[in-house]
Amino acid sequence: MNQSLGPAERTLPGAGIWWETRASLAFVERNLYLVKRYWHLELAFLIFNVASAMSVLYIGEAQMQREAGSVEARVDLVLYLGIGTVVWAYLRAVFSNVGEMVAWERWEGTIEYTLMAPIHRITHMGGQTVFAIVYSLVFTAIVLGANVLMFHINLANANLFGGLVMLLAGSFSFVGLGIMGSILPLLFPERGQQMTHVIIAIMLLVSGVYYPISVLPPFLRAASTFSPATYVLQGARDALLKGSTLPQLWPSIWPTLIMGVIMIPAGLWVFRRAEVYAKRTGKLHRNG
Repeated sequence: MNQSLGPAERTLPGAGIWWETRASLAFVERNLYLVKRYWHLELAFLIFNVASAMSVLYIGEAQMQREAGSVEARVDLVLYLGIGTVVWAYLRAVFSNVGEMVAWERWEGTIEYTLMAPIHRITHMGGQTVFAIVYSLVFTAIVLGANVLMFHINLANANLFGGLVMLLAGSFSFVGLGIMGSILPLLFPERGQQMTHVIIAIMLLVSGVYYPISVLPPFLRAASTFSPATYVLQGARDALLKGSTLPQLWPSIWPTLIMGVIMIPAGLWVFRRAEVYAKRTGKLHRNG
C-alpha cells in the first residue's frame, strides 16, 4: 500500500500509518457491504443464536420452577434430561443426514452427477432416508448405552419397543423437514448448509428437549404443537419412564405420522422446484 505514495509523501511523519489505516477501513467497508448483500443469512444466524441462548436459559427456568414446586417433580432430572438428549440426538441425526445431502455432494464434487442422473428424485431421497434412519438408530443406541453405563440408569421398567416405535414414527416428519432443509445449500451455496442449523435451533427451543413445555411462554407453547419433536419426546419419555404401552402412546404417535404424510410430499415438491431453479441459474456448479 505504501508503494502508492509519492516520494515526498513517504517522508511525511505518520504517512505510512495513515495509509495502512485507510486500507484497514476499506476492509471494514467491504464487510459491511457483504452483510448488506447477504442480510438474509445474517438474520438466520441471529435467529439461531437467540434460539440457542433461550434454550439454555429455559433449562434454568425449569429447574427454578421445579424447586419452587410450580413444575411437578414427577421424574428424576437426570432421567428427564438423559432421555431428551438421546431422543434429540436421533432426531437431529435423521434431519442432518437428509438435510445436508446437498452439502455432502458439493464437498465430494458429485452434485451435478447425482442430480443429473437418470433416476427419479424419490429414488434418490428413498436411499438417503433409509441410510439416515439406520445410521441414526445405531448412533442413538451408542449414545443411550453410554448414558446408561455412565449414570447407572435403570431401564428395567422401560418399554424399549414402544420407545423404538416412537422414534420410527417421528422419523418420517423429520425426513420431510430434512428434505426441505436440504434446499438451503442448493439455493445458497455460500452458507446454505449452516442455515439448516436454524431449523434445528428453533425446534430445540419449542419442543421440550431439556425442559417441560409448561415453562415456555404462551406463544412458544402454541408453536410447540406444530413441532413433531414435541410428540416424539413426550411419547419416548412415557415409554421409557412410565413403561407406557403402544395404545397408551397412540396420542403421541398419530400426530407425528400425520406430519410425516404432509411433510414428505411437501418436501419432495419444494426440492424439485429448488432443483429446477438451481440448474437453470447454474448454482449446481458453484461451491461458494
